Amino acid sequence: MTITVTPDVFKLAQVFTISRGSRTEARVLTVRVTRDGVTGWGECVPYARYDETLDSVTAEIEGLPEGITRADLQDALSPGAARNAVDCALWDLEAKQAGKRVWELAGLPAPKPEITAYTLSLDTPEKMQEQAARNAFRPLLKIKLGTPDDMIRLEAVRAGAPKSRIIIDANEGWSAEVYADLAPHLLRLGVGLVEQPLPAGDDDALTGMERPVPVCADEACHDRDSLPALKGKYDIVNIKLDKTGGLTEAIALRKAAEAEGYGVMVGCMVGSSLAMAPATLIAQGVAYTDLDGPLLLAEDREHALHFDEAGVHPPNAALWG
Repeated sequence: MTITVTPDVFKLAQVFTISRGSRTEARVLTVRVTRDGVTGWGECVPYARYDETLDSVTAEIEGLPEGITRADLQDALSPGAARNAVDCALWDLEAKQAGKRVWELAGLPAPKPEITAYTLSLDTPEKMQEQAARNAFRPLLKIKLGTPDDMIRLEAVRAGAPKSRIIIDANEGWSAEVYADLAPHLLRLGVGLVEQPLPAGDDDALTGMERPVPVCADEACHDRDSLPALKGKYDIVNIKLDKTGGLTEAIALRKAAEAEGYGVMVGCMVGSSLAMAPATLIAQGVAYTDLDGPLLLAEDREHALHFDEAGVHPPNAALWG
């Protein structure tokens, strides 16, 4: 069995900004695993927030022993981008060699389309209102916030898209004081969820704080080992394959989170359809799906995921799984 790693770049349709900075392209790693003439593939997005770079993740993958199995991979690498790409590539390989779809091998129900959020990047209130108006036909909008003066931005988006459901992602950008000040206004403006309002590791203030709108753990939740520290602070967990380290752990995390009473959101980094494809299997029936990465790109993979009024459709076999 051979494993190859290739860096790929996908231009974004427009500048994408969150509280930590802006980007104009998605830099990803494509992993191919070949065995007996059959190749499976997967994609990951190394993320600086988790001290990952293209080079560091490539080195992790290239350091794996030849012929590693998906089961052994879970101990060989920590949760993160490197394990994700290899895990998803191995799932794809197994499906191709078995002549079955991944969801059959995993014992999951056949996937159906799921309504996905569409993300509006952080900008001036005027430009965010323009973004909202252009996308007011979408049923669910996700707003990137994370500044001390976000109230005017939220009001602007609601004015631009009066009928859309809204969820908020602060990307750890608020203080406890800012969140407490905004919280009473969220219901009035039809906000359904607030994602990671406070920095992970500095979120004890959420314990016992009134949460009129469900609070979702993103940077604070990576895999099953994250769950004990979330009690009393969060209502929902955001499962991203680049955090869990692949589909294998994502399946287990969803089961464990639901067993402990958490709602589930399935999200993504900004990547191509190949990165989203495995996540569509986890997103079935969850509270919120946020797999809009391909919609933010100016270019995508061949056999890209299909998006329409029903949402994001599961991948065809020519793409993955």
